[in-house]
Amino acid sequence: MKRAGSFLIFALFYCVFSRHVQAQETLTWADCLSEARKNHPDLIAAAENIKEQQAGKDITASSFYPQISASTDAGTSMKETTSTLTGVTTKTTTDSYSYGVSGSQVIFNGLKTANDVKAASENISAARQAYRFTSSEIRYDLRSAFVNLLKAQELVRVNEEIVKIRRDSLVSIALRYQSGLEHKGALLTAEANVAEAKLAFAQAQREIDVVQRQLRKEMGSTESGSVRVKGDFAVQDTAKDKPDFLQLVKANPSVLQAVAQKNAAMFGIRSAYGNFSPQLSGSAGAAKASSRWPPKDDQWNLGLSLTMPLFEGGLKAAQLTQAESIYKQAEENERSLRDTAVVSLEQAWKELQDAVEGVHVQQKLLEAAQERSKIAAAQYATGFIAFDNWIIIENDLVKAKKDYVQSQANALLAEASWIKAKGETLEYAQ
Repeated sequence: MKRAGSFLIFALFYCVFSRHVQAQETLTWADCLSEARKNHPDLIAAAENIKEQQAGKDITASSFYPQISASTDAGTSMKETTSTLTGVTTKTTTDSYSYGVSGSQVIFNGLKTANDVKAASENISAARQAYRFTSSEIRYDLRSAFVNLLKAQELVRVNEEIVKIRRDSLVSIALRYQSGLEHKGALLTAEANVAEAKLAFAQAQREIDVVQRQLRKEMGSTESGSVRVKGDFAVQDTAKDKPDFLQLVKANPSVLQAVAQKNAAMFGIRSAYGNFSPQLSGSAGAAKASSRWPPKDDQWNLGLSLTMPLFEGGLKAAQLTQAESIYKQAEENERSLRDTAVVSLEQAWKELQDAVEGVHVQQKLLEAAQERSKIAAAQYATGFIAFDNWIIIENDLVKAKKDYVQSQANALLAEASWIKAKGETLEYAQ
């Protein structure tokens, strides 16, 4: 019975533990990109904005086509007539029935509709570039969250190594203190270093929970389970040769969006000029009407209408001034965005080169610190160097381990900033 009970407890423990392990999903960078493309709410909203602008163009273009409607009417009316001679009141009831089709067509309105449609087309282009810009922003935030989780996972491992280093040092110092070869200050320092290392390890574990949730958010995921990422710290888009920033900026979505908005504003000016033009419209209709159903009497009409604005309190002139001002704003906004994008590209490229070279420097510093630590540990064990000198070398090793991980993460984040400055979207897999 005891064996059966023990087996049952073990089986229950195994099931719970295995479920916990399976619940921790492991994602690659490609997995994260795929999820964000499908689920991120900002991207979905940007896609709907494109549809909205396309519908707006269709609404505007509908003025090009005849506006046709059908109608049917049925009614009755009663009229009372009182004779002035006899005083007799007579009631007359009249029925009326009709049905027909009517239509109208704008023939000429100073090309106002044509320019409104062109402006709507530019608004669609602006919405598409806004979608690309949103995708670029999401990619940067997603990549940052991915790198931060990758760094947090690595720091847990590094801090675990540091705890071991500090514990080994404490053991060595405690033995020397017990034998009278080391002072109490050294022992207390070693104990404090162990406590500090344990705190850093616990903080690194807690940091993972935060960045896991951030990554889920940037993927647009509604799940909240534990997740790990799989990847390395290798920078792919190094851009070692200085590129032509003026050429790169031509494909930047924020700049292209500003260009489309400027073009739409230009067509807005042309549309405003169309308000001063006379409008020529045609109309036609055919119907049947009579006092009985179905009506049999034919009716039809055909006509042209010409309207010319003479005075509207300065409305048309104010609309033209407004359109010209909107265009001027869009023109200057495009220039400002283009200049800002060029500066951002150069700054991002410079920071990427600094970060990549910084990784190589930190790697050499780490290798040097590891070698010095080995030598110093042997020297301290034989009493060749004092505690104060040895602990400085140990501290340098601990710092070098953390700095190396941070430099690798900084390089990946700089790469993400460079890719964002270029305007690359979620389709850019690197």
